[in-house]
Amino acid sequence: MADDIAEMSFEAAMAELEKLVTQLDSGDVPLEESIALYERGALLKAHCEAKLKAAEERVEQITLRDGQPTGTTRSDVS
Repeated sequence: MADDIAEMSFEAAMAELEKLVTQLDSGDVPLEESIALYERGALLKAHCEAKLKAAEERVEQITLRDGQPTGTTRSDVS
């Protein structure tokens, strides 16, 4: 299950995560299925966070000039 998540784009993972949240919020999902959905959601969330972190690091590398930031500041994404 985690292997398919590792191959997902950020956008695909977010779309699936939003779908899972909607399903869980509906309250119409049996307990065992809710647990499985929650577990997958946690994996999707971690994947999205890793993708965002990697993107942030790439942007920081691009914006560095002469070892100094070019006026950008890091924002804490939570």
